[in-house]
This record gives sequence, C-alpha cells and structure tokens, in this order.
Amino acid sequence: MKLFAHFLLAALMGAAAGSSFAADDAGASPAAAAPAKASKPDPAKGDTLFNAAPANSQSCASCHNADGNSAIPANPKLAQQHPEYILKQLQDFKSGKRKSPIMQPLAAKLSDEDMRNIAWFVGSKKVKTGFSKEKDLVSLGEKIYRGGISDRQIPACAGCHSPNGAGIPAQYPRLGGQHADYTSAQLVQFRDGKRQNSPQMNGVAAKLNDREIKAVADYIAGLR
Repeated sequence: MKLFAHFLLAALMGAAAGSSFAADDAGASPAAAAPAKASKPDPAKGDTLFNAAPANSQSCASCHNADGNSAIPANPKLAQQHPEYILKQLQDFKSGKRKSPIMQPLAAKLSDEDMRNIAWFVGSKKVKTGFSKEKDLVSLGEKIYRGGISDRQIPACAGCHSPNGAGIPAQYPRLGGQHADYTSAQLVQFRDGKRQNSPQMNGVAAKLNDREIKAVADYIAGLR
C-alpha cells in the first residue's frame, strides 16, 4: 500500500481520536467518569505484531517490509512516520472511516494497544528515501509543493508537511521519500471522494488535475 502514506506513504494526514463520555443522572464522580489512560507504547511488542503473521493472515511486514520501508510502489513506506498518524489510520481502517479491502480486516483484529505498539515500533525506524523520476514534471511538482497555485487557491503542501516533507508530529504526516505511485493514488482517492478521513485533503486534491498530482507526487518522492 503506497504513501506512508502515507505518502505507506500524505500521505500519507491527523491526530489520534479522543474519547468522550456521558454521565448518568447527576451522581457520577469525576474519578468514576474519567476515561482510562492509554498505556505507554511498547515498540518491542509492536515489532512482534508487525513481523509475525496472525493465523489465516499476512504480517504487516509482508507488504511493508520488516523495517517499514516498503519495496512495493503501491504500498506505503511506514518507517519514520509519526506514530500518532499511523495510530489514527489504523483506527480509521478499523472503524471503516477509511476504506481498504486489505487493511480493514487486518485492523479489525487489533486492539488500540496493539495499534499503538505497532505505530511506535514502525515510526522508530529510519525511512529509506527515494528519488524523483519524472524530470519533465519535477519543476511543476516543486512549484506546487513549495508555493501552491495561488490563482486556484491551492495552498503549498510545505505549509503543513514542511519544506523537506518531514510533516508535523501528531498533526500532519511525513511525506518525504514516499513512493510516488502511492502518493498519487491517495491524492486521486481524496480528489474523487473515495478516501474521506481528511476533509482538508479532500478540499486540496479536488482542485488538482492528473498531471499536477503526478508532478507533486514525484517531487515528494525525492524529498529528504
């Protein structure tokens, strides 16, 4: 699954969902009503979950590699992605907010603790950066990424994802080095309304044509 992305990779973007509660009549004490505190992530357990295939299923590593650096352009690189972003995507797959015939059944088997451990494990791995391939489009991609397209009110990608594609922890995903094929596919899904777990990205991608999407995705692949 590509762009970690995201951008296994822009995208491979959002923070983990919070919890809410409603008290019965006026008698619940603040201590009783407070949500349970999430356990501290355990990357070692995440390593086991990521690399061990569950019964009648594949491991995460079979699509994303043992260190999260997918070698398959259609699958995102997850290495060095912000753990909070990975956690949110797994939660969205499980809830059905983000659609994927591959990821939804896999995420459905994971608890929030499992997801957190996986996210912090793979996020701790260093990403292997890529490179741009479309020389005739890279200048257009750079222009859109760094400056947007003002006359069509398309904002610069760098404004949220940073000039080098590192993103902003807990807010916007890392894009730098993500497979161009994956990033392009995600932008098309955002544009066409097939991916709906980021209203911001739906609005931005809706204004991009196929050539612009291909250009910015290729430029992102070379960021480091």
